[in-house]
Amino acid sequence: MPQGLENNGSNIHMAKTSLPNVYQAYRKQFHTDFTKFLRMRSEEVVHGGSMVLTIPCRSLVDPASLMIVVHSLSYSGNHLSTWSNRQGLVQGADINSFNILLYFPCEDEGRNIIESKGSFSVENLNVFKVNWDPHDTDYTNMNDSNELSQVHGKNTSKVVRVALEPLLVSHLGNSIIHVLFKKYEKHVADHLSKKKTKHFFLTISLTKK
Repeated sequence: MPQGLENNGSNIHMAKTSLPNVYQAYRKQFHTDFTKFLRMRSEEVVHGGSMVLTIPCRSLVDPASLMIVVHSLSYSGNHLSTWSNRQGLVQGADINSFNILLYFPCEDEGRNIIESKGSFSVENLNVFKVNWDPHDTDYTNMNDSNELSQVHGKNTSKVVRVALEPLLVSHLGNSIIHVLFKKYEKHVADHLSKKKTKHFFLTISLTKK
């Protein structure tokens, strides 16, 4: 766990209420981890060999901009705090010490780290968008119908649950998991009925120097 997250309060990720040092801690940890990843891969890939990476990213340079993962996790964190304060289902100390270490770089961050290390050259770099629900192939409409939003909310909740449930259970226990993700499912459905927000991904084609 990077230093500087102890004052992130009840936020379980970067949020609008997080202090600047929290964003800096997340950014620094990503820089360290991505640099190590590139160094290790450079030892494995032969000269002239290629590697293609696809990683989640954000569309804006400012890390305080509202990314979908921040928005979603902050919403989950609000429920955890409510259950701690009113129902005693989760200990407040457990929430305050829990942070999900996900950092989505912008396009320039990814490129700059790769170029600064010098082991790989960037052959191609593209950003693309996908719907929250991986089964949703409609990229024309700007919002879902009420019926579709329920389907897409459920599918999106399943995807997020697969990724986050092990982390949540290991730190907070499993007594709240089902209810938490049912509430999250409803929240996503309500959101998609108003606006179909997208995930952003960064695909980078690299060649070993």
